[in-house]
Amino acid sequence: MPFELVPGATIGILGGGQLGRMLALAAAKLGLKTHVYAQDPESPAFDVASARTIAPYEDELRLMEFAGKVELITFEFENIPSRAASILSDACLVRPSPETLAICQDRLAEKEFLTAAGIKTAPYMRVDDAGALARAVAQIGRPSILKTRRFGYDGKGQILLREGADLAVTFRTLGGTPAILEAIVPFAKEISVVAARAPSGEFAAYDVCENLHENHILKSTRVPARLPPEIAAEAVQLTRAIVDSLDYSGVIAVEMFVVGETGGASDAYLELCVNEIAPRVHNSGHWTLEGAVTSQFEQHIRAIAGWPLGAANRPGAQKSEHVEMENLIGEDVLVWAKILGEPGASLHLYGKAEARPGRKMGHVTRIIPGPVRERAI
Repeated sequence: MPFELVPGATIGILGGGQLGRMLALAAAKLGLKTHVYAQDPESPAFDVASARTIAPYEDELRLMEFAGKVELITFEFENIPSRAASILSDACLVRPSPETLAICQDRLAEKEFLTAAGIKTAPYMRVDDAGALARAVAQIGRPSILKTRRFGYDGKGQILLREGADLAVTFRTLGGTPAILEAIVPFAKEISVVAARAPSGEFAAYDVCENLHENHILKSTRVPARLPPEIAAEAVQLTRAIVDSLDYSGVIAVEMFVVGETGGASDAYLELCVNEIAPRVHNSGHWTLEGAVTSQFEQHIRAIAGWPLGAANRPGAQKSEHVEMENLIGEDVLVWAKILGEPGASLHLYGKAEARPGRKMGHVTRIIPGPVRERAI
């Protein structure tokens, strides 16, 4: 029988950022408690959790104490030491699984998993030293992107490799750590599929998201993505294949490139190319708090708890509404009062004290009447 929590149980959350905060709020709605484990004493998730542990992810004693106080453990981000996940899984159920975490926190392992599953990705090569980088460049070419295999997000841990760049210097710039070289994909747009899978195999996907980045950070998401229906359906099918292959439990986000050629008045789509897998709730799914019957945060709690999944549809779809989510990055958050006075806008602030450049301080969701009128690509 699938593992099921009962109301009143405590879920442990690794990580205390805004995703952990919103997970804790969703758990409380369902009568579940949360215990957040994070390193930063100022973690915003602490404000809404039932209990907290402030300790390094390498502190094995504190990890074991944490595991003994909860019925199930999940995580809000994948950049935790693999040793920590292993220790916790020996003492408590962890969902998504440590095996999934190991794949998704290593860019090379993730690409190899997708390739083995027959899913298209950008051409890539393993880079362990400067010599390997030279060989990879000879095969993949330039411009290309050198990325660390681990601990990279929002543009961190990667460098655009242009013509004339010194390869040895470039490799050292990333700290000389194991890396991966990826070809640049000439994509028309980036999309993501946010979906959930329960331990029973039950699956639910939200409408495909269309994402816009600025300075390597997600700036806005528009739902539904402006895509032909068959491309949107294929994106969901690819996501279903990924979660089934992983025997996944929880919410997942699969980022994809739509690769196509524009000709005349129409667009010919060639294929979907998977960029990254995020084994957690995701920034591009924040719109679900107002735009879907069940938010991605509640859906994740339902899934890991072994409960039935909620409906993932948009109530506004029948009225031809679309949803836009905008991240408030750095000093963008200073207009919070103006947003509060904006009809139809829903403001979410994360409780972070300092608005640093590149830091996600909150987001705003807008449900807009009428369909998106621009051409698909």
